[in-house]
Amino acid sequence: MDRKLAVRLYQFGERAKSELIMVSQLLMFLGGLREDERVGGKKTVLQVMDLVRSENQMAVRDTGSREFTTVGNKISEAISLAESERYGEASVCIGDAISAATTAAMTGWETLEKDGLL
Repeated sequence: MDRKLAVRLYQFGERAKSELIMVSQLLMFLGGLREDERVGGKKTVLQVMDLVRSENQMAVRDTGSREFTTVGNKISEAISLAESERYGEASVCIGDAISAATTAAMTGWETLEKDGLL
C-alpha cells in the first residue's frame, strides 16, 4: 500500500469513528425521549445519520476500501432500524460500523508505522 492511501485510510477511518460514536450517543438519547419529543428528535437523528453515510461514501470513492463499504451498509441498516424505532438494534449496527472503520484506520496506521512515519 502506498503512503498516500495509508494516510487517507487513517484519516477517513478516524473521522468515521468519531462521527459514528456521536450517532451511537444520539440513538441512546433518542430512545430516552418522551413520545411527544421523539418525532422531531427522530427526524434530526436520521438526518445526521444520512450525513454520516454521505461522508462515508467519499471514503469509499477515495480509497476503494471494503471496510468503508461495510460502514455504509451498517449505517443504512441502522437508519432502517431507527426509522422503525428499534434504537437498540440500530446502536448495535453502528457498533459494527465503528469496528469496520477502526479496521480501515488501523490498516493505514500499520503501513505508516512500518514506513517510520508514525
